[in-house]
Amino acid sequence: MTTYNVYCDESGHLPNDRQPVMVLGAIWCPLDRVREMSEGMRALKGQFGLAPRMEIKWTKISPAKLDFYLALVDFFFAHEPLQFRALVVPDKTKLNHEDYDQDHDTWYFKMYYSMLKVIIAPNDRYRVYLDIKDTRSAEKVCKLHQVLCNTVYDFDQNIIERVQTVRSHEVELLQLADLLIGAVRCANRGSPESAAKDAVVKRVQARSRYRLVLPTLLAEKKFNLFIWRAREKAT
Repeated sequence: MTTYNVYCDESGHLPNDRQPVMVLGAIWCPLDRVREMSEGMRALKGQFGLAPRMEIKWTKISPAKLDFYLALVDFFFAHEPLQFRALVVPDKTKLNHEDYDQDHDTWYFKMYYSMLKVIIAPNDRYRVYLDIKDTRSAEKVCKLHQVLCNTVYDFDQNIIERVQTVRSHEVELLQLADLLIGAVRCANRGSPESAAKDAVVKRVQARSRYRLVLPTLLAEKKFNLFIWRAREKAT
């Protein structure tokens, strides 16, 4: 039995943000290796003359820090304990919630379950951490914990021990999830956001050997992608 920490983040998830591409993603790591991985990331910052507590974010990629971000991608792929999965919704404008008698929040929880269900195994234990984003975070994580546990018949919460929010600037592996999610979302948008970010996307593509716009095999362990497409509205 292994206990895993699962660090989740999201991008483009709001219903009216004028961003068609949504990505939910997670990095998971055995609990007994989390400190080692986190210290390795801080050491990597030191190698590039960066402060140990500098927050890693997709939006902060710049030409001056490009070599560091490329090395960070290599760090992820070089360390076996770190695994990543993302669910991509290429076009939120095609969602038809009324056809399925649901609102956007209900659909959002379904997508989170679809993203996480491949990670969860009945003989292991999981502690799920999400970036705190707004005043509804507590309500959101409580609902997500309930949905996840009920779906895998974990009514006593012995498998999914907790779902809680954390502050991303305090958690290195959550920051790493943000970086990989940003690369996947950028690839699916189809247009580079900047030359530096495009270089990071290309490094992820090269190391994963995936274009990031197509699903991987379900059994893919290191870098797993699921592309979710809404059904076209009947005419």
